[in-house]
Amino acid sequence: MQQIITHFTDDDLYKFTMCVAVIDNFPRTQVKYRFNDRNNTVYPAGFADELRRQIKALESVIITDEEIDFMKRRCSYIPDWFYSYLKGFRYDSRQVSVFQDDEGHLDITFEGSWSSTILLEVKVLAMVSELYYIMTGDAYRLDYAEFGQRTEAKGRRLVEGGCVFSDFGTRRRATFRAQDVAVASLAGSSRCDNGGNGRFVGTSNVYLAMKHDLTPVGTMAHELICAIAGMYGPQMANHMAMRIWSHTYRGALGTFLYDTYGWDIFSLNFSEDYANMFKGLRVDSGDNYEQLDKIAAKYRSLHIDPLTKQVVFSNALDVDEAIALQRYAEGKCQPSYGIGTHFTNDFANVRPMNIVIKLTSVKITESWPFYFQTCKLSEDRGKHSGDPDTVERFKALIHLE
Repeated sequence: MQQIITHFTDDDLYKFTMCVAVIDNFPRTQVKYRFNDRNNTVYPAGFADELRRQIKALESVIITDEEIDFMKRRCSYIPDWFYSYLKGFRYDSRQVSVFQDDEGHLDITFEGSWSSTILLEVKVLAMVSELYYIMTGDAYRLDYAEFGQRTEAKGRRLVEGGCVFSDFGTRRRATFRAQDVAVASLAGSSRCDNGGNGRFVGTSNVYLAMKHDLTPVGTMAHELICAIAGMYGPQMANHMAMRIWSHTYRGALGTFLYDTYGWDIFSLNFSEDYANMFKGLRVDSGDNYEQLDKIAAKYRSLHIDPLTKQVVFSNALDVDEAIALQRYAEGKCQPSYGIGTHFTNDFANVRPMNIVIKLTSVKITESWPFYFQTCKLSEDRGKHSGDPDTVERFKALIHLE
């Protein structure tokens, strides 16, 4: 079977920016991750064996000078030392364990240094999604011409609706080709002279940003806050993450993902200095309208005009929801939208995957004899992830009902 991932930067930007912060602040930290299929999918026989082969093939994928030159031009906030690290980086398939039970359900775990395992998540998720469609035969029935036309129409509607938007769809794309077509179509829609005030600002996928001469888009993930909470507790994890992020990037990449443990505990950590320092916040769970109102009220309580702040919405959006949010958010903040599966896995008669990989355990250095469990809590109760006992313990620690 053909190799699914063949480009080192066929990955989301936030994995690279997070990797910089990890090396800069937690160079010896060890972690564990676990795969979760929220649809409880039954995978075809032999799926785990082929996935292992695909992960092994990653060991031959290295970053090219062209990719480094592009990132240096477009990602000036990434320090030069990191490219030396990437030149020497090699994926290690021994850090990944893949198991398929007798019923066909899939289990995947990672374990190793945080600075290396962090670069596996998005690539493995993209592999699982594309491999599933290949092995079920769906990949050979995809109509890319029709898909491209519909995606361009989505982009035109968003532009006409005044939405500033980007592609966040690498992790659960139908295929690499599907994301490639989607990004090209969205870029084309934004270049059309249709009178709208919106625009397509880029893609999270670094390789496709390079291919289509776009800006790579992304900042950080829940993973950073989860790891800090595992090591030091969830009460001040957001505060510590903001301090670490600002130390590493000195004001660049200033959109903070706040919902790892819900709004209430974040709001207590979001002091005036950080509210002024960070350019804005990203909404990734809960009711988008309620979250926006809470964000605006918090800024006003700190004597900051929310109209000066960016709010990025990325919670399972489609075109209709983004346009509706744009109408609501105008006059309240500077809204923008990160749209994933709706852009890269929207085909007739194909069910998108609902898969994630979450950090579950962490230890400060390799010399510690034991790991600390961690979890993610969000504004959507169905999105809580982690060991049930750990979830309950963390909820108690931050007084989350």
